[in-house]
Amino acid sequence: MKTTQLPEHPDAKSPAGAEIRFLVDGKTGNMIHSTVPPHQINRATVHASVDEFWYVLEGRGEIWRDNREASSVTALVPGTSIDIPQGTAFQYRNASDVDLKFICIAMPPWPGDSEASFVDGIWQPTV
Repeated sequence: MKTTQLPEHPDAKSPAGAEIRFLVDGKTGNMIHSTVPPHQINRATVHASVDEFWYVLEGRGEIWRDNREASSVTALVPGTSIDIPQGTAFQYRNASDVDLKFICIAMPPWPGDSEASFVDGIWQPTV
């Protein structure tokens, strides 16, 4: 059994460009807290083997997802949950003057930054 507290400072940056704080990990997955500063547009990526679930806590943004069958942009506002299945290209941005914060669960556990490949997105990244 594990219990953690949200770290005061970021532990790392995601390959896409978000500040991340490690929360908890286990055999089947891990959970992080992500922060995207105001008006930041992150790099578009695709994951080789990991599925993600997100839950938006604060702020306002958008995420583009493309699974080769469908492509859409979804608003990221508090209370929104999304999935990013393995192999789905995605890009997200903060569209507000305050931090965009969300919880991200990866399954299986994130194996390292080589998991993410950069792809062409729909917005010009700022990071």
